[in-house]
Amino acid sequence: MLTGSHFVGGNASIASLHLPPGFSATVFAQGLSAPRFITFSPDGTLFVAERGTGSIVALPDPTHSGKAARRVVVVSGLNDPTSLVFYQGALYVGEASRVTRFTLDASFHVTSRKVIVPNLPTGGNHVTRTVLIGPDGRLYVSIGSSCNVCIESDPRRATVMVFNLDGSGGRIYARGLRNAVGMAINPWNNQIWVTNNGRDLMGDNTPPETIYALQEGGNYGWPRCQAGDIIDPDYGHPGDCRGVVQPLVKMQAHSAPLGLVFYTANQFPAHYHGLFVAFHGSWNRTVPTGYKVVFIPLDAHGAVAGPVEDFATGWLLNNNDATGRPVGLAVDPQGSLYVSDDKGGYIYRISYTAPPTVDP
Repeated sequence: MLTGSHFVGGNASIASLHLPPGFSATVFAQGLSAPRFITFSPDGTLFVAERGTGSIVALPDPTHSGKAARRVVVVSGLNDPTSLVFYQGALYVGEASRVTRFTLDASFHVTSRKVIVPNLPTGGNHVTRTVLIGPDGRLYVSIGSSCNVCIESDPRRATVMVFNLDGSGGRIYARGLRNAVGMAINPWNNQIWVTNNGRDLMGDNTPPETIYALQEGGNYGWPRCQAGDIIDPDYGHPGDCRGVVQPLVKMQAHSAPLGLVFYTANQFPAHYHGLFVAFHGSWNRTVPTGYKVVFIPLDAHGAVAGPVEDFATGWLLNNNDATGRPVGLAVDPQGSLYVSDDKGGYIYRISYTAPPTVDP
């Protein structure tokens, strides 16, 4: 295990961040190398897929101070680790070419390690692999396309696959998803929702980014149909959007939605019982967009109930320079929202304190 004081919570400037009234942001940890998705262990420790070092790191905060006490390297030497999830005492990690299952002791030492899904397709434009344990107890793995837009030779590209928990019985669950980076279970209806990154080179505002509910056997359109109703100019033909699964939400093109988390805790006001999404930000739009965390209101049944709202902004400066790029989201047992930033190397902690009342 490695620790280093320069990796833990500090006083890095967050003056540029803007939040709704009553919310505040602090730096939980800094000095990380391309932190991607984040999750809390059953004991409340934040774990991070640190892609830049090929590691999974733990950031314990045993006194609940709001700052990581130290950085513990749990496992290293991984191949592009991007996502991770705890389930029934084990840690599942999505790497570029495989899914690996670990068990850990209370001191974060690895007690067992097994590759349960080997030989996932690699190379091309999208090399990250997101893992999720579904409400049915099966393992879901998203595999992005190898290209911006093309006819794939490997049918596993641009899909979400499903496996038994031991990695057996793998098959395609949903197809036509260009790059479904984020996956989360909607706690109101047990659906799996995914963020999907749309294709490039169709202009600054086309096609929109999307959020979908996964359907077994569903065709989501790519490469022939974009965002449910746009015939692709390179590969599409009339009628190619007929029968494709429609998005639940359409968002600004090139925002690059990645992590998403459903908020059900009691710390935030009731309005924020809904969906938070991290926008990684554009790379080829004339005027940059994204680089923020947004909120999507949901109704009592978990359905979309309103337009996308800005929640945490300020990483994109007025000169179009970006100081950070949000990736992963997680909620701690006390109800604070955590945001990973793979450009700045930070983990931010966003909390709510009721605004002070003003005497009449």
